[in-house]
Amino acid sequence: MRKKMVIICTLFTLILAFLPGCQKVSKDEIPVSRSGQSELSSLTDSKKEAGPNRLRGRHGRRWRFLETSSVRLSDKEKEVVKIETSRASYRQIMTSLKANGKIIPPTNQVSVVSYAFPARVSRILVKTGDWVKEGSPLVILQSEEVGKSRAEYLRALSDLELAQANYERQKRLFERGAGAQKDYLAAEAELKVARAALEATEKKLHLLGFSEEEVQKIATSHQMNPTITVYSPVRGRVVEIKVVPGEMVDQSKDMMVIIDPRILWVDAEIFEKDIARVRLGQKVEITVPAYPEKTFTGKISYIGDILKEETRTVTVRTEVENSELLLKPGMFATLKINLNGDHPVLAIPEAAICDQDGEKFVFIPRGEDFEFRKVVVGSRQDGFYEVISGLKEGEEVVTTGSFQLKSKLLGEWLKESAHD
Repeated sequence: MRKKMVIICTLFTLILAFLPGCQKVSKDEIPVSRSGQSELSSLTDSKKEAGPNRLRGRHGRRWRFLETSSVRLSDKEKEVVKIETSRASYRQIMTSLKANGKIIPPTNQVSVVSYAFPARVSRILVKTGDWVKEGSPLVILQSEEVGKSRAEYLRALSDLELAQANYERQKRLFERGAGAQKDYLAAEAELKVARAALEATEKKLHLLGFSEEEVQKIATSHQMNPTITVYSPVRGRVVEIKVVPGEMVDQSKDMMVIIDPRILWVDAEIFEKDIARVRLGQKVEITVPAYPEKTFTGKISYIGDILKEETRTVTVRTEVENSELLLKPGMFATLKINLNGDHPVLAIPEAAICDQDGEKFVFIPRGEDFEFRKVVVGSRQDGFYEVISGLKEGEEVVTTGSFQLKSKLLGEWLKESAHD
């Protein structure tokens, strides 16, 4: 008799620890024992949580072995415990995945302006914040190399004109029989050499940064000015100027940075377990600390091909429009990825779900019994949870009364453990 009383006291103490694990119930729904007394009357106000070892049996067995178990209410318990059920069905629930990311500019919309040869900054034609078009003038440089290349081009141009004139004269003489063939052939060879020399100096001017139009202008003006204008290679906004007039620059010195910030990327790291749920084109809601009340929208444009071993994550990139220019590269952002779009998902009422040690389970009616079933749930909306796994459409789950079923199931297990 004394051993039986010890077992019952132990049972009550352990049930007290698990009351927060399921939905709250009223006093009218508390199950009774065979003696007619309430088994949980003194326990409903308990707020204690079960520790990770609270439900270990005499031989170290945990409660999870009950995943294949079921429970049945006695006739007296049926009179007190109210059981209501609901069926798993498809509902319009927005399932989402949250992640943290960083805003970066698209690589094809960023240009670092520099110059490949030694030069001195003569004039800066823009200021920070200016919008520029592709081909807009940015800075004027003075370069000894530019002056030398201009002179070489004009010299080659003059040599070509002279060689052309000599060739034409020797050709006329040869055709009339008044000139020697060797002089004609020599003039022809000199013309080819002059053309090659002019082509080489023209290519060097292009290498220095002169356009075809600018080279033609040099040819007509015959100016020896050692200056060159650097133009914008892209359309965008000048976000940084790194030089001042009079400063020397070369291939190692960046002069300006131009970015088109109207479209930006947000790179986030997605854990390995969530990769299968992410697809190209999914809608993404983005928030940043600078504008917590504003939501920016974008779509997933890239999913990485390499899993990072250190973090077990994959980079997912979202493309977002930034027409108001509120987002800035370098900002940290919070992403909410819409996983299902407009497609409904399988869902059950929130009241049907019990929790223990972070794992979720429900009870399935099976005649007189109630089967214990582990489930994996996702997003919650309007009192319903998305069911990722564990249930099929149309399966019935207990909503009202699941708390009492859990208490009885745990009680039976504890009694069995005590007799082991």
